[in-house]
Amino acid sequence: MYYLLYSIIRILSHIPFRVMYFISDCLFYLVYYVFRYRRRIVRKNLTESFTSKSEKEIIKIEKQFYHFFVDMILESVKLASASKDEIKRRMSFKNIEEVNETLKQGKSISLYLGHYANWEWCSSIPLHLESDVTSAQIYHKLSNQNMDRLMLYIRERMGAVCVDMRKTARYATELVANRKVCIIGFIADQSPKRVESHHFLHFLNHNTPVLTGTEKITKHYGFEAFFLNVKRVKRGYYEAEFIKLHDNPQSLPDYELTSLYYRMLEKCINTHPELYLWSHNRFRNAEILNK
Repeated sequence: MYYLLYSIIRILSHIPFRVMYFISDCLFYLVYYVFRYRRRIVRKNLTESFTSKSEKEIIKIEKQFYHFFVDMILESVKLASASKDEIKRRMSFKNIEEVNETLKQGKSISLYLGHYANWEWCSSIPLHLESDVTSAQIYHKLSNQNMDRLMLYIRERMGAVCVDMRKTARYATELVANRKVCIIGFIADQSPKRVESHHFLHFLNHNTPVLTGTEKITKHYGFEAFFLNVKRVKRGYYEAEFIKLHDNPQSLPDYELTSLYYRMLEKCINTHPELYLWSHNRFRNAEILNK
């Protein structure tokens, strides 16, 4: 089954971008109007998050989101065969010099990302780093073994190492013990399970439970903390800027680093709300602030 899936993805990944976006436009109508994929969750998330917007404005964002959502899925498929030069041309990084300078000083980095814009193409960061730097990304293991294996192949093609989120602390400990300089990417806006909901923040008009593991690892191991602000320049082209969250994360009170991240992410979402992953049931354990 894996090799069948792999073959299908490889064939699809060779479709030219121009043709791929034509296919995406067609799929949008199927996903949005016919299958109505998670329409109820998306509408609920948008309506609760932007209470000042009219129904017309919400529907406009909703349609823009589905257009982008289909684009991003197909763009992710392109990673299965795209050359490094092609990805470097389509996914650029600002302030990479500061990141490389930090790593050269022997300081490791926790990189905060969100389910915003094309987070999958951010796996190309290793193409812009020194070869002796370990670049890792924390991921949630899929229940389907074949799909999990396929996604690992796609996400690691540009040189990053995927680490099961359940093994994050162990992996970081081994890197530090072996004096390996690293940059580890955390998509830190994951929704915790109810029993793991110990800290809440105001996020998109919700009192939202948040994971704090990234902050704990950053402080415990003395990592630097950066936020990756990803922008969609135009269809098929992105620019991501590394922004230092704080000069001394270890000096911050508990949860303040997490708060800084969420404020940065919310600012991005308010600028271009269609680029956020609204189909995820992000607020299932959250409380609406403005009822």
